[in-house]
Amino acid sequence: MDAAHTIRDAVARVEGLRLQAQSMPDLHAATMAIKRFQARRFAGTYADLIDSKEYGGATRFFLEELYSDQDYSLRDAQFGRIAGALQTFFPTQVVATAVSLAHLHVLTEELDHQMAAAWLQENGSSGADDIRRYMRAWKAVGRAGDRQRQLEDVLSVGSELDRLTRTPGLRLMLKMMRRPAIATGLGSLQSFLETGFDTFHSMSGKGSHAQAFLQQIRERESRWIALLYAPDTASCAGELQRCMGQTP
Repeated sequence: MDAAHTIRDAVARVEGLRLQAQSMPDLHAATMAIKRFQARRFAGTYADLIDSKEYGGATRFFLEELYSDQDYSLRDAQFGRIAGALQTFFPTQVVATAVSLAHLHVLTEELDHQMAAAWLQENGSSGADDIRRYMRAWKAVGRAGDRQRQLEDVLSVGSELDRLTRTPGLRLMLKMMRRPAIATGLGSLQSFLETGFDTFHSMSGKGSHAQAFLQQIRERESRWIALLYAPDTASCAGELQRCMGQTP
C-alpha cells in the first residue's frame, strides 16, 4: 500500500472508531477518561524533561501532539485531503513522517477504544480508584506486542522529525507553504509540520540531543509497559500514584 492509501485508510479507520464512540455516550466518556489519564501519566513521567531547557519543547510537543486528549479530527481530515499530493509535492522524508504518524494514530485510537470498553466494565470513579481501574483495563486488553509497536511508532515519528531538520531547504519550503496552507484550510496540518520541525531543529547542532531525548522516551515507556503487565499490581499502583502526584 502506497503512502496516500496508507494515510487515507488510517484516517478512515480512526474516524470510524470516533463515530462509534460518539454514538455511545458512555463509551465516548470512557475514551476521553482514558486519554486524560494517559496524558497525566505522560506529564508526570516526563516532568523533569518538560522543565528542562534542552528537552522542554520536544516533550511538550509529544505531550500535545501525540499523548493529548485533544481532538485531532481536523488535522486528520487535512492529512486525508492532501494524502495524494504528499508524494508529489513533498520530499520523501516528509512523506515518511506522515506515514509514521498515520500508523501511530490508528494503533493508538484502536488501543484507547478497547481500553475504554474495558474501563466501562470496571467500577471506580476518581483518584486512586481510577489507577486500579486503568491497570485492570490494560491487562484486560492485553495486546502486548501492539503496545511495543505503539512505542516503536512514537520513536519513528520522532526520528523522522529529527531527520527532517537535516533536509536542505525544507524549513524555507514550509515557511512558503504557510499562507497557501491556511488559505486552503490546511492550517492545522501546517502547524503540526512547522512545530515538529522547529522543535527538533532546536535540538540539532547540539551533539546527539534529539537521539538522547528519544532514548529517554524508549527507556521510560518500556519500563511503564513492563510495570503495567507485571503481576505485582501493588508496585505498579504505587508508581502511578507517585507519577500522578498522589500519595501511595
